[in-house]
Amino acid sequence: MRSADMTGTPLLLLLLFLTTSAGAAFRFASYYGNHMVLQQGPARAVVWGYGEVGALVTVTLVQGSENISKTAADVNGDVGVWKVLLDPMDYGGPYHLIAQQTFKQEITSIHLDDVLFGDIWICGGQSNMKMTVSMIFNASQELARAAHYPNIRLFTASRETSDTELLDLANVDLEWSVPTSLNLGDGDFTYFSAVCWLYGQHLAQWLKYPIGLVESAWGATVVEAWSSKTALSKCGLSKTSEDQRSNDFKKTFARSCEYSVLWNAMIHPFLNMTIKGVIWYQGEQNSIKNSDPYNCTFPALITDWRRSFHEGSMGQTDPNFPFGFVQLSTGPKYRPIVNIPVIRWHQTADYGYAPNPKMPNTFMAVSMDLGDERCPYGSIHPRDKQTVAYRLYLGARSIAYGERDLPFQGPFPDTIEVYYSSSYMNITYNQELLVPRTCGNIFEVFCRNGDDEGSGYTWVPAPAQFLSSSGNVVTVSFTGCSHISAVRYAWSDWPCEYKQCPIYSVCGRLPAPIFIKYFK
Repeated sequence: MRSADMTGTPLLLLLLFLTTSAGAAFRFASYYGNHMVLQQGPARAVVWGYGEVGALVTVTLVQGSENISKTAADVNGDVGVWKVLLDPMDYGGPYHLIAQQTFKQEITSIHLDDVLFGDIWICGGQSNMKMTVSMIFNASQELARAAHYPNIRLFTASRETSDTELLDLANVDLEWSVPTSLNLGDGDFTYFSAVCWLYGQHLAQWLKYPIGLVESAWGATVVEAWSSKTALSKCGLSKTSEDQRSNDFKKTFARSCEYSVLWNAMIHPFLNMTIKGVIWYQGEQNSIKNSDPYNCTFPALITDWRRSFHEGSMGQTDPNFPFGFVQLSTGPKYRPIVNIPVIRWHQTADYGYAPNPKMPNTFMAVSMDLGDERCPYGSIHPRDKQTVAYRLYLGARSIAYGERDLPFQGPFPDTIEVYYSSSYMNITYNQELLVPRTCGNIFEVFCRNGDDEGSGYTWVPAPAQFLSSSGNVVTVSFTGCSHISAVRYAWSDWPCEYKQCPIYSVCGRLPAPIFIKYFK
């Protein structure tokens, strides 16, 4: 996949150019640096930066004394931007990347060292994505393992907002780095995401090639802040509708929750980058405000990010790139956040599972069974990020890397049969279940206890029991209901204790996600 240009200038002579002053106008964009990872083939990695308008920029990839590839582009536009597509590269490295500008017979050069090729994943969302390795269970052991993964490289964008779409990042918190215990967990919510790091660790162990991890996250933020105006318009939202919200909302939510301000400052600058995919952990803030449209705003964000990254990378990022997300965990155990189950459901565009027709090529990690009541950072931030990352990793193996036979999601109902004469229903799941004899009251039915069709319906607990004669059927009783119009599972903020929900898959012990089913 790579081509060698043996007629070009060898590395030693190219490095002589570095003695020439590069000049303030000639530079790489903010997220290029030593130790970085560029996206491997078959895609072509984008490299871009700034220079003198009208100049010619030549980018050469060098390994040892061999010129691997050479690409040129003009500097143009109002701010003087150059952009090149490297030849498709197999994973590996390290390489030197040298950019040379020729302008009015003056030659200046800049370079990057220790560049690897592999897969780049962007990790976005709010505080559960922002939590560092130092904040999770078994933190000291996890931090000590950093040195074992020199081919995982880390980058963290600064928290910034903007009213307009920025071409480049305003600031960088962590430039491309080899992982260390310091940059993985230097204090609370400082530097690198635990979910992102652990996910990348699983990928690196399995794939045996470099992984680039780009964190762009901000705690207590709503999905609308991470969405472009185009995405929001698909759901009937606009700056005007935001401005019409109550003063109480504006007082409660910070600048970082205003529509599109994080898209503008923390996502739009990355669009020129060729990437493999995205993982996402967000939604807690939308359980407080704008819960109802989340079944539109979240799928719209995914669709819009895919289109935007594809176009920004000159067609190199897959227009349907894999997008993984974490279904919300729990809030305070004794002060339930009413809309957390609603957001869990809306995260799937109201299908209950992923991928689905509205969210193709996505994968979901269920986390409602990982409640952490005693977490010092608040129970909204469960510390078991290892399980979260592993469940995401299983989804990536299947969806992003094509291991289609690998089970990566928990059981979901295939059919529901209601028997009014005996006041029970059989729920048949799509895979064999690992369940106890009884399921407690985690199921609920929407029950009418009178014969009058005008009587009201209420949600009531419905005892459930596993049918031992069949490995994928649960029987739910609804004694006392003359009619039921719906059934739901785990529809609460805190549905079960740690890893003790009643329904898991036999294969992989993956928890069943919540569901709700309405009857005609």
